[in-house]
Amino acid sequence: MNRIEPAGRGGEARIRYLDGDYQILSPGAFVRCAVTGVAIPLDELKYWNVAHQEAYADPATCLARHKQLGLTWS
Repeated sequence: MNRIEPAGRGGEARIRYLDGDYQILSPGAFVRCAVTGVAIPLDELKYWNVAHQEAYADPATCLARHKQLGLTWS
């Protein structure tokens, strides 16, 4: 059986990342990690950088990117 989804809901979303929340600019099912390129389902999106408007797949990737950007103390 095929699952039918509304047009535009299964692709990549465009998101504006805010402090503690995000705004969906274009609907979709996922965003891409800025570091790894892996698809992150919107219901699993937890890590992003507001200033750089980037999403991250997991805490380790987020920390590595923040270190690269000089945003950590260690």
